[in-house]
Amino acid sequence: MKISGAMIIRNGVKLGYPFIESVRSILPFCFEVIVAVGKSDDDTRAKIEAIESPKIRIVDTIWDMHQRSGGTVLSQQTNIAMGHCAGDWIFYIQGDEIADVRSIDAVNAALALAADDRRIDGIAFRYVHFYGSYYTIQTGRNWYDSEVRIVRNHAGITSHGDAQGFRRHGAKVRALLCSASIYHYGWARPPQIMADKIRSFHALWHNDLWIEQNCGGLKLEEYFTDLGNIAQFTEDHPLPILPSVNREFEPFILRCRENYIKRRTWKQRLIDLSRRLPLGKHRNYELVKELK
Repeated sequence: MKISGAMIIRNGVKLGYPFIESVRSILPFCFEVIVAVGKSDDDTRAKIEAIESPKIRIVDTIWDMHQRSGGTVLSQQTNIAMGHCAGDWIFYIQGDEIADVRSIDAVNAALALAADDRRIDGIAFRYVHFYGSYYTIQTGRNWYDSEVRIVRNHAGITSHGDAQGFRRHGAKVRALLCSASIYHYGWARPPQIMADKIRSFHALWHNDLWIEQNCGGLKLEEYFTDLGNIAQFTEDHPLPILPSVNREFEPFILRCRENYIKRRTWKQRLIDLSRRLPLGKHRNYELVKELK
């Protein structure tokens, strides 16, 4: 089995994406990694080139910023990257996600099991979502606990919506849930860069007037609103991200949480509680089998 890697990125430096670490994290899994680099206002492309791996192939693209409905420009760009993949399977990684090479045996075991089972379209990973720092994570049910990141190539599978998941002929893909994790660092950035990233992300969904009405004049702490179910991260980070890990902005998010706890209303308390209850899980795929 050959595994291709696929990623998209645009303005990764300016918006604080750990995209270099993301690319490096899947190199051990893949024989090639296709990176679709959108025309940027920074040196994102040069940073990818500087990795100097013979496995990496850059595809230059231009993002159509008129596609603001549902973030569909993200899936459109992802499908471009996937279209250049030659492997039997595609390992898709987002520019703020890190795969853990320590779990390579678990991933290979899942792929070996899936290879001859045509019911299985892809491999789903468990998720760790960092929020506000490298040592605080989200535990609420409103944060997806698993998602598909490896899919069969040449099987009619495409990226869907805002590129969080995949569809096969319009239906959810069928997946094997493995024991490996993807570490999501999308919210682990300095507060000001995080605010810039949020506004940039909204630009993929809404027009400029909406962004001004909903983001204009916000204080930094007002960008961090999901504070009811934060927990400390006490495990080990994946190796590629270790040089970047620090506690520089951890005090900021802990202060935001403390202020939230002091001021939250009874309605907010109920919402936070409901997100901790063991209710049914929403999945962006159909679960075929789960490996512990």
